[in-house]
Formats: sequence, C-alpha cells, structure tokens
Amino acid sequence: MSTPNELVEHSAVELRRLIGSKAISPVELLEACIARIAQTNPFVNAVTATCFDRARSEAAAAETAVMQGEPLGLLHGLPLGVKDLEPTEGLLTTWGSPIYRDHVPQEDIELVARLRKAGAIVAGKTNVPEMGAGANSRNEVWGATGNPFDPNLNAGGSSGGSAAALACDMLPVCTGSDTGGSLRIPAAKCGVVGFRPSPGVVPSVRKPLGWTPISVVGPMGRTVEDACLQLAASAGMNAGDPLSYPLDPLSFLKPMDIDLSRLRVAWTEDFGLCAVNDSIRATMRRKIGSMRHLFRRCDEVSFDLGDAHRCFDVLRAEAFVAGMHAAYERDPQSLGPNPRANYEMGARMSLLDSAWAQAEQTRLIKRFQSTFADYDLVLSPTTPVSPFPWTQPYADTINGEKQANYYRWLALTYVVTLTTHPAITLPCGVDHAGMPFGLQVVGGFRADHQVLGAAHAMEKAFAADVQLRRPRPDLSLLRPAEPTLTSIVRTPPTLSGGPSEAAIVAAV
Repeated sequence: MSTPNELVEHSAVELRRLIGSKAISPVELLEACIARIAQTNPFVNAVTATCFDRARSEAAAAETAVMQGEPLGLLHGLPLGVKDLEPTEGLLTTWGSPIYRDHVPQEDIELVARLRKAGAIVAGKTNVPEMGAGANSRNEVWGATGNPFDPNLNAGGSSGGSAAALACDMLPVCTGSDTGGSLRIPAAKCGVVGFRPSPGVVPSVRKPLGWTPISVVGPMGRTVEDACLQLAASAGMNAGDPLSYPLDPLSFLKPMDIDLSRLRVAWTEDFGLCAVNDSIRATMRRKIGSMRHLFRRCDEVSFDLGDAHRCFDVLRAEAFVAGMHAAYERDPQSLGPNPRANYEMGARMSLLDSAWAQAEQTRLIKRFQSTFADYDLVLSPTTPVSPFPWTQPYADTINGEKQANYYRWLALTYVVTLTTHPAITLPCGVDHAGMPFGLQVVGGFRADHQVLGAAHAMEKAFAADVQLRRPRPDLSLLRPAEPTLTSIVRTPPTLSGGPSEAAIVAAV
C-alpha cells in the first residue's frame, strides 16, 4: 500500500486506474492531496481558494460509486485544481484582481463543468497574474507563486499556480489557458507538460472576442498521457466558442503511436526575431545534440514571420479592450499596471491597425506553412531566459536588449500562437542554471494528435537520458522565499459567502 506521499506522486492516468480497480479510494487520494498542499503550498503559494469540505463530500460519493459498480468518468475521483481565470460555482474566483476579491460565481464555466461531469473533484483554485496579464503569477489578492525548484524564482504564468501545483504533486489534474504562452511558459519553468491545442479543440467560452484564434484553454499534466486524459474529458464543440467544431474527444485519450526515426524535425533558437539569452541558446544546442539521433532528420532552419511583434501587440490589445472596457471606464486605477497598459494600448489603436494585424497574421500563417512541406515538427526553446526572481515583474532586458513591453520576452511562444498551430512544451532536463528547460514542440496545421503522439514518444526516449529526462524538485529542500510570497498583498481577500475553507495563502 502506498504512503500518502507516494500516492500523490503517481500520474493522473495511474491514479485513475487505481481508483477504477478499487486499489485506492477517492477519499484516500483527496486526503493525501490536502496533506501535500498543507505541507508544500506555504513555500510556493500555488493553490489559492479551496473547497475541501465540499470536495470531501464529493470524494465520498465517488467512492460509493466505485464500490457499487456504477459507470465511472474519465477523471473519476481525481482532485482538480482550476486556474483562477475560470469561474467555479460556489468557490472564490478573483482573476487575481482586487476588483473581484469577493466574487463567488453561481455556476461553473463550461470547461470546469465538463471536467466535473467526467468525475473530477474540484479541490481549489490555482494562482495567476492579475487578469492573466503576464508570465509571472503574482497579484495583490493572493501574492506570488514561487518556483518549486527555488521559491525565490518565478513559476511563470499565467498558469503558474497550476504548473507549480503539478510539479509539487499537490494535485494530479490542473487546468490552464494560453494566449501568448500562458500554458507553455509556466509548464516549462516548473518541469511539467503544457499543451496548447488548435483553436476550437477545447471550447473557450470566456474570451470576449469569440472569433479570435489567439486565446485557447488546454490541459497541463506531469506527463503527456496526463494531458491527454484531461483533453479527452474537455474537448468537443460548444456554441459558446464559435471556433469549436465536431470532433471525437475520446480520440485524444491515448497518444498516437509515432515512430521518431521517421520524423523530419526542424529546430530554431529564436524563429529569426525573438530575443533569447545566450545561455539558453547554448542549452538548446546541447539538447539538440543529445536528441538528434532519434529523428530521421534534425536541421536548423530559418523563418520569415514578418512583423509578428506588432501583429501580436494589436491582437492582444483588442482582446483586453473588449474584456476590460467597463472596468476601465468605471475606474482605471482599479486595474493593475499590466492589464491597464494593455487596455490603453488598444484604446489608442485604430481600425487601420486592426485590419493590418488581421491581414499580417494571415500572411504569417501562410509563410509558416512552407516549413511543413519539408518537416513534421519544429522545435525551439519555450522561454528565452532561465527563471528569474518573482520580485522582478518581467524580463525587461535579454542579452542587453531592452524589451519593448512587459510581455515581449514571451515571443518564443506568442509567435507560435499567431500561426494557430498546436504546440506542447515538454520537460527536457535542466538549463545552465540547473532549472527546468522546456522544449517547445510545434506541429502542422491542426495536427494535434500527431503533436501529442510525437511528444509522448519523445518523453519516453528522454527518460533514458539524464540530459533530457524530466527534472523533479526536491521538496525536502524547500525553504521560505525572501521576501515572502505574500508580501505584495495589500489586504487579505474577504472570503464571506464562499466555502468554509476558502483560502490557503502562504505564510512564509
């Protein structure tokens, strides 16, 4: 019989198998997760609002269903962490903003509803930057999320709480979402998997511009199979997202069987226009040297992605204007500096800017396709720098090059966003600083199944190589961050009206 510590370290796929075979109880698993959260969360501040009382009741019901031989969902009995950008019925949802520090939704958003229908048990929310703006998960409601490998460093964002919770084995299933890299960047920094599916595979019903392809929701996991499990429970058409379309969600459950030796692989350090630290470039070259024998071909290639930076500036700002107009008009100072800057950038733009950006994205997509005439995958670093202190809001300078704004350092992921191609970040050993290195794997247009299959095959091959295998944090070495992870919180959130156990905030 596994100890509680050993139990939470199993993959989500294995835990679901153990529940289905009656080897473990959902109650046992939930209590082990709660214990791990109590033990570890004070050091990294990944989990925010919780609903453990309700979760215990649901776990007991899940146990009864197993014992009575009832049909079980794909995620039956698995504790779930929900990114704090996704509304959850009866559980505080703040978007990391003081405006919503008391907000308790009356119903689950579609993503959460689907996961719960599949048997997942919502245990709590995971931390984000305010309004999801940026790749450093810190805000004035909950404080900052620290990296599981060093709590003084950032965990990425905007799905930073989910990535850190997975890396620390607090929860087996966590949700994420991605515009400029919000799934991929924190997964890379914490040593877990984050998959950005093609637009419409998983319906994103909360985006204010329904027809935009740049914002998606998708799965995170400790393994590719874990990400596939969540994807199978959440994919499928919904009218709330007009880009969604009919598909078979269960087709994602098992990764495709891919023979790496048949793949033609292209790789790049920077897509020809992204600032990347010299040390990360050197790390990328070493990683390619360690894996190129796996593939039929592995060639460095060049790209012409036009004015991708300005294109993303405009499209991102449009979304912020659409989503934050009412809040900004009511009180601009109620928004933090990042969301306010995005709104104001968009408010200054014209219809000419918008039309140009839409046309430039179309041109960029067409140019990107030429690579896939000769190659099956494109590999790149996921992030241009090693994790830096979370007290530093963003990477403002890379190799001496001043970055134009707080998100320009995310270019390695947001240029891929603009192509609309599916992309996954795969743990790939450590970088020059001994921190997790994420390998971004980009597939062909709408080739989600192929990307997942290739990533699964690469993950298995990497496991045999100490230079490439997934790094695991040593939780026994965790120490309080300095300054404290909650030091930027001005006022603790008011939690009246939420569940009885409404919040866990690091007290370090």
